[in-house]
Amino acid sequence: MATTFIIREMDCSEEVTVLTRALAPLVGQESRLTFDLLQRKLHVDLSDLTVSPEQIIEAVTRTGMKAERFEAPLAGCVCCGGSCSTSKSSLWQRRGREALCAASGLMWAAGLLLMMGEHGSFLAAFRESASAPLAAKALWIGASLVGVWHVLPKALYSLRSLRPDMNLLMVLAVAGAMAIGEYSEGASVAFLFALANQLEAWSVSRASNAIHALMSIAPDKALVFSPSSPTPIETRVEDVPLGARVLVRPGDRVPLDGVVRSGVSAVDQSPITGESMPVGKEPGDVVFAGTINAEGALEIETTKPASESTLARIMRMVEQAQSKRARAVQWVEKFAAFYTPVMLGVAALFAVVPPLFFGGEWSRWLYEALVILVISCPCALVISTPVSIVAGLASAARHGVLVKGGVFLEVPATLTAIALDKTGTLTHGRPTVTAVDALNGTPEATLLGIAAALESRSSHPLAQAIVRHAASQGAAPVQVEEAQARPGLGAQGRIHGQDYFIGNQKFLGEFGSVLQPQELALVLARHEHSAGTSILVWDRDKVLGSLLLEDRVRPQSKTALAELKALGVGTIVMLSGDNARTAQRIAEETGVTEFRADLLPEDKTRAVEELVQSGKRVAMVGDGINDAPALAASHLGIAMGAIGTDVAIETADVALMSDDLSKLPWLIRHSRRTLGIIKANIAFALAIKAIFLLLAVFQVATLWTAILADMGSSLLVIFNGLRLLRSRQ
Repeated sequence: MATTFIIREMDCSEEVTVLTRALAPLVGQESRLTFDLLQRKLHVDLSDLTVSPEQIIEAVTRTGMKAERFEAPLAGCVCCGGSCSTSKSSLWQRRGREALCAASGLMWAAGLLLMMGEHGSFLAAFRESASAPLAAKALWIGASLVGVWHVLPKALYSLRSLRPDMNLLMVLAVAGAMAIGEYSEGASVAFLFALANQLEAWSVSRASNAIHALMSIAPDKALVFSPSSPTPIETRVEDVPLGARVLVRPGDRVPLDGVVRSGVSAVDQSPITGESMPVGKEPGDVVFAGTINAEGALEIETTKPASESTLARIMRMVEQAQSKRARAVQWVEKFAAFYTPVMLGVAALFAVVPPLFFGGEWSRWLYEALVILVISCPCALVISTPVSIVAGLASAARHGVLVKGGVFLEVPATLTAIALDKTGTLTHGRPTVTAVDALNGTPEATLLGIAAALESRSSHPLAQAIVRHAASQGAAPVQVEEAQARPGLGAQGRIHGQDYFIGNQKFLGEFGSVLQPQELALVLARHEHSAGTSILVWDRDKVLGSLLLEDRVRPQSKTALAELKALGVGTIVMLSGDNARTAQRIAEETGVTEFRADLLPEDKTRAVEELVQSGKRVAMVGDGINDAPALAASHLGIAMGAIGTDVAIETADVALMSDDLSKLPWLIRHSRRTLGIIKANIAFALAIKAIFLLLAVFQVATLWTAILADMGSSLLVIFNGLRLLRSRQ
């Protein structure tokens, strides 16, 4: 069991790197450390170690950050992941950084006002800083000290460990500006850097709140029926026991996962599945916490506690997904590791080379070196990518697509082949009666009544489909006696003293050709052109009729596959355990590029492996349980219709919570948009730095414009990443 700590100063992946370097030698290996940047949590696996939590806190303190033990959140707290519920820190510890930033800004502005009173212009503060009034200089020095006070311990740790980071760069820039008499610009750098840190912390909280907004859609109270009260009692969801009866009124949100016991209504499941239309619910149907009851009152029986609801598990998995870092995040972190020392060296060259070898003015080139230090801050680089990834994960969850990590959010953008299981993926996976042919003068209602009676005691999917169809057509049920199943053939029984039979052609063949008239042959010949199964009903004298049962293709399958092809997925393979005729019919109807039939589970795995070995980037779409080996063999395993299915959610890399194949092309577009934003952010951040490097060469860059540009680029890339929260349908 991991011990969890809250680290309030952890706003950036660069700080995660610092903590990893400090703690890995203490715990033995980096795998024992798990960081949740959005919740500012550190999980440390201390099992089988002699390391105490106090030693972890001490090691974190040496880095210039502070850690405190995290305890379980108070019941019902969803505002901040629970970290607020047990905070023993003082107001200064929680809000001190904001107060320092505000104080730095006030002193900086006050110095500018004094300078304006002296010279009549704000710009004079930057042109004639050395001749500013003593009071203005004092205010700017104070603004500088207050502005860097919070990051000073981190900068000192960076210096001691000989691993320069952005905090050290800023402190050096501010100190250098003060040393050469640029008081106003030094104060500007200190204040704007403190402000940038505050905005960065806000952006992390913004992305975090997007995740916790998922959990807040579930009500915190439920109306529970009690034997001691004639009316339902309002009860906290945490206190509702399993098996309790709960009333859900029209317009209310379902408080807990459960099964409908009475009432009929339509339920809006879009908060979990992303479905656009409400889903009809009647007794026996499953409902999920956070969904919205639209029409009639429902009485449900709870099946899961609040902490284990489908919604709660989705939120936990989105949070855990952050630890599975995307390749883009890993690349940025590796780049920043050598980028900062290189830029520190470039700044040193700017300060020394021109005065030594080209007769440049020392103070002027030292000033440009300070500009290089400011603009080289890697903040925009290191924060934009994780914010974009987390925003993309949260947006996908809102659309009913649960992605298990940033690394899996990148893969759909590169897919060139998709393998799909047929039953339950391209088709509904639930056979239905599509044709009824009554023969020999038998009324259709009589045929359906007899067929339903013979199949009423069977759990076979075809038998259940016949019973459902008969009920939907209003066929009167009849009493059957001496019912007997005939495995592999059908069933038989006595109705009103007469023997009746239901089954396949092989079963009918046992009674000889006398019961197979030409009329039946024509019906069966017509059924040959379908992908369904013919079920026959007869007595000892004649055939009463035939029922055709088919597993229908999902209505969105053909459109979704056409969209996939338009997106550049050139290979779409259908994998089926059915016979070749049935598979071919479904393939023609859906538009897959190829199909493979008569497959066992191991054959499906082999087919996926062959696609992978051919050099394609392959996704496998299945139910997440029976297709688990094939899912694992692909580059990206996608579970279809995973809502309410624990194993399906746990198995795949991506879980489509609804049975909607249109989420596949949406996922590819969303993945490409996410990667596009990340690449744009990286290119923009590096371009700004390159421009200021060039301006510094011509001695036209200034400290205050450099820090404004750095802060502006950080804000722009953050807001650009947060656009993913408003991802399009």
